[in-house]
Amino acid sequence: MVRNIINGFLMALADSVPGVSGGSIAFILGFYDNFINALNDLIYGKKESKLTALKYLIKIGIGWILGMVLAVFILTKLFEKHIYAVSSLFLGFVLFSIPLIIKDELKTLKKNKFGIIAMIIGIIVVISITYFNPTSSSTFVVDVNNLNLWLALYIILAGMLAISAMVLPGISGSTILLIFGLYVPIISNLKELLTLNFSVLPLILLFAFGLILGVLLTIKGVKYSLEKHRSITIYTVIGLMIGSLYAIVMGPTTLKEPLQMLSFNTFNIFTFIIGVLIVVILELTKRHFEN
Repeated sequence: MVRNIINGFLMALADSVPGVSGGSIAFILGFYDNFINALNDLIYGKKESKLTALKYLIKIGIGWILGMVLAVFILTKLFEKHIYAVSSLFLGFVLFSIPLIIKDELKTLKKNKFGIIAMIIGIIVVISITYFNPTSSSTFVVDVNNLNLWLALYIILAGMLAISAMVLPGISGSTILLIFGLYVPIISNLKELLTLNFSVLPLILLFAFGLILGVLLTIKGVKYSLEKHRSITIYTVIGLMIGSLYAIVMGPTTLKEPLQMLSFNTFNIFTFIIGVLIVVILELTKRHFEN
C-alpha cells in the first residue's frame, strides 16, 4: 500500500510541472501497465475486477492528492523562484530514465526494427506541442463569475486533452493547459478551493468533468496499443520522453513571468545530479520490490 501511495505522490509532482508527465513516472517505476489496466478494469471490467482496480487506484489516488496539494501550495512557488534548478533536476531525471526503459523493454523493441519511425513521430509531437506553447499563460483570464457555455466547453475540452496527455508518458498535461491558457487559472483556483473558497467550485467541476471524459475516451486505446502493438507503443513512448527533454529545457519560458530557456549558463549541475540519483534510487527500489 505504501509503495502505491508513493507512486501516486510522485505522479502528482510530475503532473504539476509543465514539461514532465505523470505517465513517464509510472513508466519509469514499472507500474504503468498496472495503472492502465486498473483504469480500464474500473471502467469496462466485471464486478470483481472493478473492485480490485478501485482498491488499487484509491491507493494511487491518495498519494496523488497529497502530491498535488504539496505542489499547489509549495512547489509552484519553488518552480517560479528556482526554475532553472528544478528544470536541471528533471532533465537529469528524464535523461537517465530513458536508457532504463530501453533496457527493460529491449526484447520487445527488437521485435520491430521500423519502430524508429514511431519514435521520431513521438519526438516531433512533444516538440511541436512545446514549440506552439504561449510564452505567457497569464494572458488568458478565467472569471468564475462570468462562466458561459463556450467557456465551459473550452474548459472541458482542455481537461480532456490534459488528462489524455498525463496518461501518456512524455506528454505533459500541464503543458497542454499552458497551451490553452488555463494552467495558472486552474492552479490558482485549486489553491482557492483548498482554502475553502467554494466560489471557484463550478470551474473546478467543469475541469474535473473534462478529466473523467478524457479518461473514458483514452484508456481503451492505450490498453489496446500496449497489448496488441507493444513494440510500436514503446518506441512511441521513448520518442515522447526524448521530446520531453526539449519541453523541460523550454520550461522557464512557460512561467507567469517568462524567463529565458535553460542554457549552459543557467544549468544547475548539482540538482541535475540529484535527478540522476533519484532515478538510481527508484530503480533499486523497483528491483527490491520485484525480488
